[in-house]
Formats: sequence, structure tokens, C-alpha cells
Amino acid sequence: MDSRSVLKKVITDFVVLSAVALPLLVFRLFGTPPVRGFFCNDETIRYPFKDSTVPNIALYFVGLGLPIIVMCVTEIILAHQSTEPTTPVYLFGMRKPLWLVKSYEMVGIFCFGAVCSQMITDVGKYTIGRLRPHFFDVCDPSVDCSLSMYQYQYITDYTCRGSSSKKLREARLSFPSGHSSFSAYTMVYLAFYIQSRIHWNGSVILKHAAQLCCVLISWATALSRINDNKHHWSDVTVGLIIGTATAVVTFCLSIKEEIVGFRKKCGTEKTYLLSRVRHSDIVYHGLRHSVRSRGSREPSVAWS
Repeated sequence: MDSRSVLKKVITDFVVLSAVALPLLVFRLFGTPPVRGFFCNDETIRYPFKDSTVPNIALYFVGLGLPIIVMCVTEIILAHQSTEPTTPVYLFGMRKPLWLVKSYEMVGIFCFGAVCSQMITDVGKYTIGRLRPHFFDVCDPSVDCSLSMYQYQYITDYTCRGSSSKKLREARLSFPSGHSSFSAYTMVYLAFYIQSRIHWNGSVILKHAAQLCCVLISWATALSRINDNKHHWSDVTVGLIIGTATAVVTFCLSIKEEIVGFRKKCGTEKTYLLSRVRHSDIVYHGLRHSVRSRGSREPSVAWS
């Protein structure tokens, strides 16, 4: 590919990724979750506030850093071992190495899927506005729940006396779990990548052990959200489903071209073999007819 085509592709990818990621920034900066009421006897929102076992910085550092590092290292090794001819790719007049081209493709698709997963999650958060398990502790509502008049009554007219506006905003973003969906997407995608691109000549169990570690990282992150009173179990469950489903769809679409190419290759080889069989069959029957017309014994014909 020439430099102009490659540059056009890179710019298009960047614009599309930025356009998809822009709503995430809008949600984080200007999004306001709906204000929902509560029941005084709802014990599920009366848990104490706790700091996160897995803070956001650790979530994004591991969730993005680990897969990207694994992908880049793997593509470097595969490019070094590859003996198949490849189409040269040029950018700014310089030929780019195969590992860089493949890493760009793999990481780009991975990041696009991550943005899509977070988009689906944030739409749910800012649409539903479900109260977190520590809502009462953070909000400190101006309602005396000890009064009988408030028992079994859905209360919407209240004021939060909590001092932290950031915590109050976050206390209404329980469904679905962002940590669960993000960790599920990144780790499940990495597990699929390991299965597809990494090949060990030794123990097969080693690959599956690495995939198990990916799943365990996601699972432990999700469970920590329940233990930290950040989410209800249903929030975590839906978050895991969103992340896993997005990873499966994104990865399957990313290898679709390879599957189609493989099928075309198999179809070409099948057509070639069928043509060889038909040619041999025609030769055999031609010789057989010729021998019969001469009244001789049928020859033994070896298939080409």
C-alpha cells in the first residue's frame, strides 16, 4: 500500500474512534443521572461506603496495558518467524515493518471494542440511575425513616445532606457495573487473542493456564465491586454479560476477513482437485472406450 492510502486509513480510523469515544467524555463531564426515590425499609442501599479494592487507575492500566503489551510482543515474534510474502506498507515514504502493521490492526480493533463496551455501559448508567448499596451512607437523606408515615412509602421528595457532590453523583450510577464490563471485555478479548495468535510447541495446558488467568482477573475485579459495596450482584452480572458479549462480537468480526480468505482458499483448492479428478475420469473413460473398440483388455490407469 502506498503512503497516501495508508495515511487516509489511519486518519479515518482515528476520526471514527474519536467520534465513538466522544459521548463517553460528554457523559463523564456533563452527564447527570436521573434522581430516583427510595424506600426507607430498603436494606440493599444501607451498606457503609468503602474505598475501591480495584481503583480506576489500576483497572485501566491493567485492562488496557496488559492486552496491548501481549499483542505487540506476539506480533513481533510472529513477524520474525513468518516466511510468507506480504504486501509492503509505506507511510511517509518509509516501509513499515510487518509487526507494526499487525500491531496497529490488532490494538486498533481492541480499543474500538473497549470504547463500544464502555458506551453501552454508560448509556445504562445514565438512563437507569440505580442507587448504589452505599447510597444512604453517602446521601444522608433529609427524611426520618423511623417515622411510621415513611414506612413502605416510595420517597421522592428528599434532599441529600452529604457534602461530596462527586460521591452523590456516583451513588446513582450503580447499574450496570463499569468495572465488571470493562474487565470482562479486556480479559475475554485477550483470552481469545491468545487462543488465536499464540502457538506453543510445548504444553497446550500452558496456553489455557494463561487464558484462565485472564478470566480470573476479570472475575476477581467483578467480585470486588460487590465486596466494596459499590454494586448490587445484578449490576455486576449484567456488566460481565455486556463485556463478554462485546468481546466475542468484536473478536469474531476482527477475524472475519481471515475466515473468508481461508474459505476462498479452500474453495479454490477444492475446485482444482475436482478439475483434476474430472480430467482423470475423462482420460480413463476415453482409454477404456478406445480399448473396447479394438477388442483388447482394459488397461490399468494410474490417477494423476
